[in-house]
Amino acid sequence: MKPFLLLAIRAEDVAADEEYAAMVRFSGLDEAQLRRFRMEQAELGSVDLDQWSGIILGGGPFQASDPEDTKSATQRRVESELSALLDDVVECDFPFLGACYGIGTLGRHQGAVVDHTFREPISGVQIKLTEAGEQDRLFSRAGSQFGAYVGHKEAISKLPAHAVALAYSESCPVQAFRVGTRVYATQFHPELDLDGLATRVEVYKYAGYFEPEEADAVMAAARASGVTDVPKILKGFVDLFACS
Repeated sequence: MKPFLLLAIRAEDVAADEEYAAMVRFSGLDEAQLRRFRMEQAELGSVDLDQWSGIILGGGPFQASDPEDTKSATQRRVESELSALLDDVVECDFPFLGACYGIGTLGRHQGAVVDHTFREPISGVQIKLTEAGEQDRLFSRAGSQFGAYVGHKEAISKLPAHAVALAYSESCPVQAFRVGTRVYATQFHPELDLDGLATRVEVYKYAGYFEPEEADAVMAAARASGVTDVPKILKGFVDLFACS
């Protein structure tokens, strides 16, 4: 089987390693089958799509909708590289799954409105599928409604006409969408369980997602949310698109 490529942007080793371990665990892949590249550390260069089964883009503190003059040189480089890669991914309808930051990145690339209108605090929420989501070969595996963890300062407030809305939550109208037949993005985290959330709450305590003194309350609310399982998205993505 050709490996999958995980593109990561988290500069904090603890959060980056937790994300990678979770992606491995919930995708059903091992480290040889899911190769990680940390974009915040080095230039990505050219990606030969023929060498991979698919690409997964993880989350992180970058905001695609931030004004360009407020972005770091690293963020601007990463976003330029991702834009060039997405040119090829979308043109080839190549298997792609962007999570959290990934939905803003793909959305911006495709002409969606990405802003702070529908931000959600770190929490467990119920995700519901649209009619198109219930018919989608990946999202139909998750069930018509499922729990997931979110936490984002930006979100998509309007999709372009060619994009297919797949899922929503009470406070965020675009929790997932698809372009073509194999290019996906989710606002929720398909790799995040309660232990992983605890790590990120600690790492990003001072990143503006909540007041630092509210960290214990954030975790208590997450435990009380009723979200216990990760959505069946990562494993489904692998099952559908793994190729030799």
